[in-house]
Amino acid sequence: MMEFPLKNMDKRPRKRPRLAWDVPPPLPLPKVIPAYNYAHSSSVFYNRGMPRYGSPPWRPDDKDGHYVFVIGENITPRYRILGKMGEGTFGQVLECFDNENKEVVAIKVVRSIHKYREAAMIEIDVLQRLARHDVGGSRCVQIRNWFDYRNHICIVFEKLGPSLYDFLRKNSYRSFPIDLVREVGRQLLESVAFMHDLHLIHTDLKPENILLVSSEYVKVPDYKFLARSTKYGSYFKNLPKSSAIKLIDFGSTTFEHQDHSYVVSTRHYRAPEVILGLGWNYPCDLWSVGCILVELCSGEALFQTHENLEHLAMMERVLGPIPQHLVLKADHLAEKYFRSHSRLDWPDGATSRESMRAVCKLPRLPNLIMQHVDHSAGDLIDLVQGLLRYDPAERLKAREALRHPFFMRDPRRFGYTL
Repeated sequence: MMEFPLKNMDKRPRKRPRLAWDVPPPLPLPKVIPAYNYAHSSSVFYNRGMPRYGSPPWRPDDKDGHYVFVIGENITPRYRILGKMGEGTFGQVLECFDNENKEVVAIKVVRSIHKYREAAMIEIDVLQRLARHDVGGSRCVQIRNWFDYRNHICIVFEKLGPSLYDFLRKNSYRSFPIDLVREVGRQLLESVAFMHDLHLIHTDLKPENILLVSSEYVKVPDYKFLARSTKYGSYFKNLPKSSAIKLIDFGSTTFEHQDHSYVVSTRHYRAPEVILGLGWNYPCDLWSVGCILVELCSGEALFQTHENLEHLAMMERVLGPIPQHLVLKADHLAEKYFRSHSRLDWPDGATSRESMRAVCKLPRLPNLIMQHVDHSAGDLIDLVQGLLRYDPAERLKAREALRHPFFMRDPRRFGYTL
């Protein structure tokens, strides 16, 4: 399956020979289809005069190093491009048809920039390690193949459904029912525990990196909005038919023994020890899980901020004061957020009135959860408080969290079904 199998991460080759399809053909290919039509997702793409199984003409990347593609063209003779699924700092994700296995796949086409190529090689190592241990492929997205194409590392994945973030966004950020939060939370913690058992730390857990396995959904009445909404569409909200999820994006995944001195995690899901420069390890993933659970049951990110002092102030508003022993151990870069190594410099250090209002409007964690959860609120509050403990040494571990009473409900009574 792998076109460049790696023996181990430390000995992986840094440069690889060009593949035959990377070399522009000296002569035009003789076999040309006069017209090609492909219908996909209710759209029809037309591509005239292109070789059926050849690579497209050589063209330069865009100014940011992204691969420039045309729908209907091939990435190698094997994969035909059907459309674009997404884009990020790493590159693009393209929906493609695998001509060999006759299935639709997702191909991550990494930017032709050295640091992103290096990160992609590490991600491939991690994906192969996960695939060897994830029997049945139920926890993490499955790698199908990978190759180097025109200086772009291309990773072929199974095709999954939308991310939890995309589902929330397209659903006007309406919260999930508590039984769905429970099932997603259980699977998320099982996946995190699985990775931690393999001495791997994901470091970038967020709703964007959690994909529903299926795209199918149903419309159900939205009773919370029924009384106060005048728009017909607001009477209903979408819910996924299946709660099955898988983790994706292992480009930032780190082995336990590697250097942990740099900043990790997307801002909204970043643990306090990372901001304070205390070093980080497995518990930073559990902090992210706690933030995700709150977001799923409320519909909105818990800490919507882009600045460290405001972020710490939001934490104190929701969770209470940061413990003194953590403040005293903060590195020199984080000292400026505190007054004489004691209290947080807030609101005096606030950069704007808008920042102060953003912090002041946040309720305490129990009140926030009870605004959105009817039954099981007490268990969920206790679980999230255990995941959002400031001190990483006191934070719940993944397997401890899975034994929490929130997950001990009888699945025949409380399981998520539609």
